[in-house]
Amino acid sequence: MRRAVILAGTGAIGWATARRLVADDWNVVVTGRNPEKIPAGLAELGAEFVPADRHDPVKLGAVVGPGADLLVDCACYTAAHASALVPLLGDVSSTVMISSKAVYVDDEGRHVNSEEPPRFELPITENQPTLQPSEVDYDSAEGYGPNKVAAEEVLLDSGYPVTVLRPSKVHGAWSRRPREWVFVKRILDKRDVLFLARRGEGADHPSAAVNIAALVEVVGRKPRRQILNIADPDCPSGRAIASVIATYLGHAWEEVLLEAGAAPGLGAHPWDSIPPVVLDCTAARQLGYESVGDYEATVRDELDWLVACANDSRTRHVLPSKDDPYFAAMTDYGKEDEYLGRHTT
Repeated sequence: MRRAVILAGTGAIGWATARRLVADDWNVVVTGRNPEKIPAGLAELGAEFVPADRHDPVKLGAVVGPGADLLVDCACYTAAHASALVPLLGDVSSTVMISSKAVYVDDEGRHVNSEEPPRFELPITENQPTLQPSEVDYDSAEGYGPNKVAAEEVLLDSGYPVTVLRPSKVHGAWSRRPREWVFVKRILDKRDVLFLARRGEGADHPSAAVNIAALVEVVGRKPRRQILNIADPDCPSGRAIASVIATYLGHAWEEVLLEAGAAPGLGAHPWDSIPPVVLDCTAARQLGYESVGDYEATVRDELDWLVACANDSRTRHVLPSKDDPYFAAMTDYGKEDEYLGRHTT
């Protein structure tokens, strides 16, 4: 039986990949630091969970040591992380590093985490220029992309068959940052009005974890050194995403489509990118990859998971807390009610 090891695999990509590979008769090992964050059903699925910190070289070697037909690294953020992995790749047939579209820059050097939004020639191919590698704090807007580039270079220069995957806005059950929560929370809170900045026309290509998993399976069968974009076959606007979520959850709201120049933060959402960000996935399809489905079809699994977690006190802790600044800024009901001239409920 083929053996797959998924490092730091308790998030959306790891969970979707484990399910996909087990269904294809792989022997799957998933690692993670916190047993409390193991996706429910992982053991029943038939995958083995091994508590191990991806960044502990001793535990990393112990997990990968026996060798693997496929190694998927969901937490390789820096050149140091990549360098710790290289000595283990001699016994690995195919390695996949999860990178990010955050590595790309436009003609002016702007990237998706810049203060000024980039203007890419769309769709973005794998040949698009990238940031210069750097060791600036990777857990920051300025350092995330440069560190990913540095990690990519270490692995691609290793001489081993490493595939770098560059997804965009990842969505799926067990996501560490479930962006759809911005709209799901509103629905659970029974908000009857939805504010959308810049008329909800912004778009930032979503990447379903199940589509990423489908490409990982293809790469597992065809080891080679390569870089591949991976995103859903469609790129809906923020307004379209809100509509998909509301329709699926049986909710109706009045849309307030704000023009540019409205109060800062009002109507903000995770896909508010103008100009839009769209990835070209032609190279992945040429390898034989086929998407599981478009955004509307693939997001349902995450929506069911979000609602189930919110309604169960035992699992509510996996959702963003009310103090999470990322989500709190996008669900400021007080600011909205002030705009409407009514009391906050």
